[in-house]
Amino acid sequence: MTLHQLLDYDTLRLIWWALIGVLLAGFAVTDGFDLGVGMLLPFAGRTDIERRVVINSVGPVWEGNQVWLILGGGAIFAAWPQLYAVSFSGFYLAMFVILTALILRPVAFKFRSKREDPAWRARWDWVLFFCGFTPSLIFGVALGNVLQGVPFRLAPDMHIFYDGGFFGLLNPFALLCGLVSVAMLAMHGAVWLQLKAEGAVADRARAYGSVAALATIVLYALAGVWLWMAVRGYVVTSTIDPVGPSNPLLKTVAVQAGAWMANYLAHPWTLAAPGAGFVGALGALLGLRLRREILALSCSALGIAGIVLSVGASMFPFILPSSIDPRASLTVWDASSSHLTLFIMLAVTVFFLPIIVAYTSWVYHVLWGKVDEKAIREETSHAY
Repeated sequence: MTLHQLLDYDTLRLIWWALIGVLLAGFAVTDGFDLGVGMLLPFAGRTDIERRVVINSVGPVWEGNQVWLILGGGAIFAAWPQLYAVSFSGFYLAMFVILTALILRPVAFKFRSKREDPAWRARWDWVLFFCGFTPSLIFGVALGNVLQGVPFRLAPDMHIFYDGGFFGLLNPFALLCGLVSVAMLAMHGAVWLQLKAEGAVADRARAYGSVAALATIVLYALAGVWLWMAVRGYVVTSTIDPVGPSNPLLKTVAVQAGAWMANYLAHPWTLAAPGAGFVGALGALLGLRLRREILALSCSALGIAGIVLSVGASMFPFILPSSIDPRASLTVWDASSSHLTLFIMLAVTVFFLPIIVAYTSWVYHVLWGKVDEKAIREETSHAY
C-alpha cells in the first residue's frame, strides 16, 4: 500500500485545514511585529535617529516575514479553491487596500532617508504608520465577517455570486475584531522593540505595549462574549461524507445562536486556543513590565497564535459560512481540491517548509542583537 493510499481523503482535508491555520498564525506572528512596529513608529521614536532605530529593528527581516503571507495565499488557492474564489472576490476592495499598504511599505522604507528634510521624513513615517495600522485592522475585520457569515451563494454549477459590498464589512462586531487585531499586533511590535532597541525607544515601547496588551485581553474577552451571546453560528444538520465530492450544496445547514461555542463543549481540549490567547497576552504584559525580553516576545507570539487559531477552533468544520444561503457554506469536507492534489501539496510542503523554517531561524540568529544608535548616526552597519 502506497503512502498516497494510506492518507485517505478525509485525513488530507483535515491536515490541510490545520496547515492553513499554522500558515496564517505564522504570518501573524512573524509579519505581525513588522506591522506593529510600523504602528508605533511615530510614537516610540521622537527624534530622527530614534525613528531610524525603530525602522532598522525590522529592516533586515520584514521582507522574509512576508513569505508566510505568500505561502498562506498560495496554499488556500491550491488546497481550497472555492474558499480562495469567494474570499478574494468578495473582499476585493479590502484586499486592494491591504495590497496598497504592503506595496507602500517598502517604498517608504527606501525613500524615507533619501532627503534630509524633516517634513519629507515625517510624511514617510506616517505612511509607515498607515502601512502597519490598515492591514492589521482589515485582517481582523475580515475574520469578524467570516465568523458572522459572508453574503455569497452558489449556483448549481458552482458559479459564485457575492451580494455584499465593502462598507457592509464595517459592522460593529467586525470592527471590534479589527481592534483586537490592531491591539495584539501593536503589543507584538512593542515587545519586538523592547528586544531590539535601547534607551528611550525601548522605554516608550514598553509603555505603549503594556497598554496594547491590556487592550488585547479586554477586547478579546469582549469579542468572545459577543460571539457567544449575539452572533449566530452554523451547524451541519445532514450527514456529510468526509471523502465525498467537493460540492457544498449536498448538505443542509442550520443557523443557531451560540453554535460557535459548541466545539469547546464537545471537545474541551480546543479551549487551549483561546486559553493561549489570554495567557500569552498576559505573559507579554508581565514581560514588558519586568523587562524580560524573551519572555515578552515568546508570550506575545503564543497569544497571537492562540487568538488566530481560536477562530478555526470555533468554526470547525466550517471555513467560510454563507449568511444568505447557509447550505452554500464551505466546510473542510466539501470545499477542497482533489485527493491527489492535496497529497502532492503535502509532499512538497513536508520537503520545503522545514527548509524555510531553518533558513528563517538562521537569519534571525545572524541578525540577533540590539540596533546600534551610534552605528546609525555614523552611517555604518544599518539597512535604512
